[in-house]
Amino acid sequence: MQKFPRSLDAAEARVLGALLEKEQTTPELYPLTVNALIQACNQKTAREPVMEMSEGAVHGALRQLYQDGFVTRTEGARVTRWRHGLDLRWELTPARKAVMTLLLLRGPQTPGELRNRSERMHAFSTVGELEDALLSLAAADEPLVRELPRAPGQKESRWTHLAGGEPAEEVLTPAVRRYAADEGEDLVTKVADLNRRVRELERVVSLLTGNPPVETRSS
Repeated sequence: MQKFPRSLDAAEARVLGALLEKEQTTPELYPLTVNALIQACNQKTAREPVMEMSEGAVHGALRQLYQDGFVTRTEGARVTRWRHGLDLRWELTPARKAVMTLLLLRGPQTPGELRNRSERMHAFSTVGELEDALLSLAAADEPLVRELPRAPGQKESRWTHLAGGEPAEEVLTPAVRRYAADEGEDLVTKVADLNRRVRELERVVSLLTGNPPVETRSS
């Protein structure tokens, strides 16, 4: 079975991340009802960007994920509950599961950020132990994660998941990310496209003038 029969969209990635998180942090409530999953997807904390997914959007994501074998459902007496089916498909150890959960829910992060945020799911004794988990996820025939190029002014490289396809090269500033959290995923895409075009224009100008482009440092 392929790990990625297709690229997941933002809603599907959020649903999978929420299922993974709640399995590890509140196992007594797992598997999740649709209502519980909506609340988990729309949390205001530990999410980047913050989303407002409707019941219809969650149902639509679940339907597609179910068709591709990413989730399964349990029919109870009163309500249907949902669980992910990623342990075997993605060969998830507890360490790998914690890393993938955080990347799905919060986007690209440094190893230090991942370690600090993973304690409720898996306690890494050192950053090196967490980096081992990242490297194992990246070394598969179908890699699950990738290290991003270090941006100007950054001391650590960030890592991203590949469930949504190849990552964009752009590094958004914290201010852009906060605004994008309010406006939705479409703004993130638009800003990334604008960043790419600006950098291409700077490259062309530098070739014409012989002056190197000025680097913009993130705050």
